[in-house]
Amino acid sequence: MKSLRRQNVEVNAGSMADIAFLLLIFFLVTSVIPNDKGLHRKLPPPCPQNEDCSGNKTKERNILEVRINANDELLVENEMVSVEELKDIAKGFLDNNGDGTCDYCVGPQVTDLSENPNKAVISLVNDKMTTYKFYIKVQDEITKAYYELRDDYARDMIKKSTAELSSEELKQVKEAYPFILSEAEIKK
Repeated sequence: MKSLRRQNVEVNAGSMADIAFLLLIFFLVTSVIPNDKGLHRKLPPPCPQNEDCSGNKTKERNILEVRINANDELLVENEMVSVEELKDIAKGFLDNNGDGTCDYCVGPQVTDLSENPNKAVISLVNDKMTTYKFYIKVQDEITKAYYELRDDYARDMIKKSTAELSSEELKQVKEAYPFILSEAEIKK
């Protein structure tokens, strides 16, 4: 009688590392890394160590106070307004030419609005319970105000659309209407 002896079957595992490596490369090459979207803002330059950088005093008339409360209600200068009105309010504030030094501004020179677009600051204060969606809507309206003023400046002063501007001309437009936004959270 033959003895039934089991023969151990060997599995060749030498190429398993190669296969795993090839799968890893395949998934790395074919996967898509999502682009995070956010707000593009330029931070102020850092304060030198031995200086007090909080000493920049801005006149009250050069600050447009925009507040968002916990109920997603918008208050501009302590008056309730809708989000759709914010762009026009911001444009009127920025383009006011209160001190008469802006030769390209077309504002009515109201004495309680900003002196000049270079001195105008929009102060955005939000509550901790403000929804992100509403906050972004407010940010978008403020940004639209700046973009429309810059488009008007490019069209009227440089006689080009903003898409046709050279880098120097674009710099000139941004200097005419600098995006000055102060963001803060309500302190409780």
